[in-house]
Amino acid sequence: MAYLLGVDTGGTYTDAVILDEATDQIVASAKSLTTRPDLSQGVGAAMDTVLSGVDPADVALVSLSTTLATNALVEGQGGRVALILIGFEAAELERAGLKDALRGDPVVFLQGGHSHAGAELQALDLTALKAAMPTGVTGYAVAGSFATRNPAHEIEVRDHIRAVTDLPVTCSHELSSALGGPKRALTALLNARLIGMIDALITACETHMADKGINARLMVVRGDGALVSAAVAREKPIETILSGPAASIAGAAWLTGEQNALVSDIGGTTTDVCLLRDGRPQIDPQGARVGPYRTMVEAVAMRTTGLGGDSEVHVIEGLKAGLRLGPRRLMPIALAAHHYPDVVHLALDQALGLPSPAIDGGQIVIPLWSAFPQGLDPRETGVAERLQDGPVRYGQAVTTRMEGPALGRLVTRGLAMLAGVTPSDAAHVLGKADTWDTDAAEKALTLFARKRSGSGDRLAPDAKHLAQMIIDQLTAQTVDCLLDAAFAEDGRDWDVERTALSNHPLTKAGLDQHRGVIETSLKLGVPVIGLGASAASYYGAVGKRLNTRMVLPEYAGVANAIGAVVGQVAMHEVGQVTSNGPGHFAALGTGYTDKNTALAALETQLSQTASTKARAAGVEDIRLTIDRNIKEVTIENQPMFIEATIKVTAHGRPRIAVT
Repeated sequence: MAYLLGVDTGGTYTDAVILDEATDQIVASAKSLTTRPDLSQGVGAAMDTVLSGVDPADVALVSLSTTLATNALVEGQGGRVALILIGFEAAELERAGLKDALRGDPVVFLQGGHSHAGAELQALDLTALKAAMPTGVTGYAVAGSFATRNPAHEIEVRDHIRAVTDLPVTCSHELSSALGGPKRALTALLNARLIGMIDALITACETHMADKGINARLMVVRGDGALVSAAVAREKPIETILSGPAASIAGAAWLTGEQNALVSDIGGTTTDVCLLRDGRPQIDPQGARVGPYRTMVEAVAMRTTGLGGDSEVHVIEGLKAGLRLGPRRLMPIALAAHHYPDVVHLALDQALGLPSPAIDGGQIVIPLWSAFPQGLDPRETGVAERLQDGPVRYGQAVTTRMEGPALGRLVTRGLAMLAGVTPSDAAHVLGKADTWDTDAAEKALTLFARKRSGSGDRLAPDAKHLAQMIIDQLTAQTVDCLLDAAFAEDGRDWDVERTALSNHPLTKAGLDQHRGVIETSLKLGVPVIGLGASAASYYGAVGKRLNTRMVLPEYAGVANAIGAVVGQVAMHEVGQVTSNGPGHFAALGTGYTDKNTALAALETQLSQTASTKARAAGVEDIRLTIDRNIKEVTIENQPMFIEATIKVTAHGRPRIAVT
């Protein structure tokens, strides 16, 4: 008997399922809170629950998906990284969002780089790197000009850094074979920033597997839904962005059997929307986009928005105040009170006893470190020292206006977290949820409702009215997410920006089924599959607003973990054949006099490399898919070869057997 264990770690919950490989049935499922900074507690609790009736020796495969990398990029979190650019000008930082992504992290420009054909343009200047070696970082990212055509300079810089530090180094050519230096540099930077986070998650999973006596292969879901080994995920954590959403798409198809639908997965931090067409998710040809970043990672065409059950609630100023949710995630006050009841209730009671609304809104600051963090500036240190004994009210952690940004930096680095009013708290107040501390949620919303609009009126008369306002806003923003995705995937050239279409008065009138001198109707042409632990609480109103069928499958709350164990391994290898002129062709550093010989040699080498990697990941029955993209032009009736790109994919199910 063989069982498959799927685990998904999200921002709020860690889910686990057991699938009977022989009957293709779910045997058990469980949810536990994701625990930070020690992820092993949440992972272990979920695994222990589903394994209660299963012999760990019968677990033949463990597969892990996660939204941690996606959430980190959406919220701007991750380690402090040094970017080494070889053969680039400073102006290149303005492209591909690279400057914004750096967020003040150090960057070093080195002479060097190669041409389009792979020839060295300038000698690499390692002396400059030795003189300006950044310190106080968690890792390094290295990107060289045309490194995909010749990675020698990236490799030399990588080897030097590894010789003088024990920190991880990411080279851009290891992540993508495509041209576009700034975009490759961005991808390498984000990868380096995520390494520590994903390594901690994989270590937590492997450690608990060993403790339970599970002697099985650990796989990780990549952003395109394919499975890779844990070793690959450790080196290339950027490939796990959209891992959780990709797994949710696979889980949605498996659970519902729907062939054509919009899948909307609401988590604690994000809402992820993807089109399921003919039973398969669409792949984004431009590379995964998460938040403001467009990467070179191949992933499902997922539209990720910072909207979830734990999104921060903002007040839009004006004579008639409104609400806006996200993109930052807070710990719900109800959950914070579940963990720290004395601290949270005391803070809320004190704030409620004030004659005017509390300036900090009753927010709580929670430290997330296991040991006091190093490398802080004086203001960060002052805030951190006030958190040493545990959570405190925001006004106690931040005593001056200058310390607000310092706390923000601690939150960005994952060293602290804010607890405040969220849709999850609203759900508790309205009786849609009762998992945590409802009394604390009601106090927090009562306090929040006292905020004043521009007219001087209270935001809401009481907690229940405010809770309904928050849920209504969640519905409205979810509808906007789905409409934006639907217009983008429709295929019609609307000649208007998608966001303008989603918010166009005619669109709103169509959803309202307006009947007047003009009659309007609008609905989605496909059903919506709602996934996530809170989907059942929120998505009924979403389906009604969009005038479409809402599918809420059993096990919708653990669809990611299900998707993690029903995927396949897919190893991609990409290479180019270039030419300097007739009779001169190059592939993988070798010269050829004939185009077809060069193409065949490249295809053979890529096939061998991809097959070797797939075999190492446990695939025995390997299938190869080969795509050729040959660029040629005709000059004076004669074909002229420009370049060719060959992509080989080796895929198949990992072997279901105890190793």
